[in-house]
Amino acid sequence: MKVDVLLGLQWGDEGKGKVVDVLTPRYDVVARFQGGPNAGHTLEFEGQKYVLRSIPSGIFQGDKVNIIGNGVVLDPALFKAEAEALEASGHPLKERLHISKKAHLILPTHRILDAAYEAAKGASKVGTTGKGIGPTYTDKVSRNGLRVGDILNNFETKYAAAKARHEQILKSLNYEYDITELEKQWMEGIEYLRQFNLVDSEHEINNLLKEGKSVLCEGAQGTMLDVDFGSYPFVTSSNTICAGACTGLGLGPNKIGEVYGIMKAYCTRVGSGPFPTELFDETGKKIRDLGHEYGAVTGRERRCGWIDLVALRYSIMVNGVTQLILMKSDVLDGFETIKACVAYKVNGEEIDYFPYDINEGVEPVYVEMPGWKTDMTKMTSEDEFPEEFNAYISFLEEQLGTPIKIVSVGPDRAQTIERYTEE
Repeated sequence: MKVDVLLGLQWGDEGKGKVVDVLTPRYDVVARFQGGPNAGHTLEFEGQKYVLRSIPSGIFQGDKVNIIGNGVVLDPALFKAEAEALEASGHPLKERLHISKKAHLILPTHRILDAAYEAAKGASKVGTTGKGIGPTYTDKVSRNGLRVGDILNNFETKYAAAKARHEQILKSLNYEYDITELEKQWMEGIEYLRQFNLVDSEHEINNLLKEGKSVLCEGAQGTMLDVDFGSYPFVTSSNTICAGACTGLGLGPNKIGEVYGIMKAYCTRVGSGPFPTELFDETGKKIRDLGHEYGAVTGRERRCGWIDLVALRYSIMVNGVTQLILMKSDVLDGFETIKACVAYKVNGEEIDYFPYDINEGVEPVYVEMPGWKTDMTKMTSEDEFPEEFNAYISFLEEQLGTPIKIVSVGPDRAQTIERYTEE
């Protein structure tokens, strides 16, 4: 049995949570493979809106196994708040959710270090969410981290040693802080975490595959935020690409089947970093307002721009994407003209590939197309798509060399249209 992987192709916020929720009925298992509570996956159905930060988006389908993999970093306090809110709304978790013992813990001092490091960078700050993600992954690769499995054995001693080491760093940075409330909530989260099924997730997921179970791997953030292949250094601290599903869950590369790549009909970015197609005019503001482009976790305004096909071609290549999913096409319903970046101009030379550095001097080369000027939010079939929108889809498929199999025409689970494309 193969596992399918679902991930974002842009700078995150592509709508992965909704699509995982839509696709989950086809799978037995949904597994999150990287990232932490800096991710916010928004789902809407039956008049309710939910934002998931660490818990896989398959949690709303009652008969599914949901796994938080070893590649995820987990904040017990934020996890407790998220899980209790879901349970209060009628979604029991303890029998549905399994957590890898090898997932690393975000400590209260990691969050303080995150703020201290950003403050020290001044104008060159990355624009992190302040959730302690970077310092936690730093401790992981430097072999100083605490893992979920550590809460089962001699935890107090291990925690005290890690905390003392962080406090020495904070002292050297002359950073003032008060850990009292953060630590209190965190310790309550640790006790809550003990109630869950803590597993050797690499064994569990491979055994499920041997039993013939189908697995969907859920990524967080987006390809252009990958620590190796994104717009470094303005990236997240983990591998957001398809290969991250192997290392973040303990899967062999030969286990990967379909790779679903999710993209918006335009492009957004949160925080600092290069963004070649960013719009600073009324069009950018209009896209932000119509698309409600504000961070699900941070509430920050997202920077908005036209779709970038150079970056998307690159993302499709490094992920091995087999199917595309187009989100938020309805946001562009009212535009007279739609633009798409098909190449970059760098130092006067036009290139069609994603270069080593896009920090400055990159000018997008656009193709313009007529907008569809039609409200698509009530549509339920591709047969209803306006001619101009069909032309936009065909243009994207031609440029990207990959079929668009699913189109979203609104935020609700029901506003999702599967296309009957030829194989």
